[in-house]
Amino acid sequence: MGCPQVCSGATLQCSFGVAPSMLNVLPVNRTLVSSMPAANLMDHIPLVNILPFGMCQSLANPMVAAATAAALGVLVPMPCIPATAAPWIPGGAPTMLLGPMPSLDANSILMCTWAGVIKIVYPGQVQMLIP
Repeated sequence: MGCPQVCSGATLQCSFGVAPSMLNVLPVNRTLVSSMPAANLMDHIPLVNILPFGMCQSLANPMVAAATAAALGVLVPMPCIPATAAPWIPGGAPTMLLGPMPSLDANSILMCTWAGVIKIVYPGQVQMLIP
């Protein structure tokens, strides 16, 4: 049984974010899944593909650390600005290319520089499976 192909509109959640976010995929690979652009591992650009998760609660984030220090150690969440410098980590062995890179499946994860782990809650569609 395959894993769902992720497309634009997928729901994401960061381990340090307070709200879910959505994946935005630009139609550069010219491949649609359920009428939405399909994603590959390189769709990780902050504020282009990865939108903010509300407020960030990670002390690894300098803004959160500074606000928490100013509040004498009481955690103060600050606005999330995703810092996803590296591509998605595949959830399994890549089996399908989308453009020059492996397709993004629903088991993949993305690491934020501020120690957050971003997971796919809903892939945006469930009809197209990657073998």
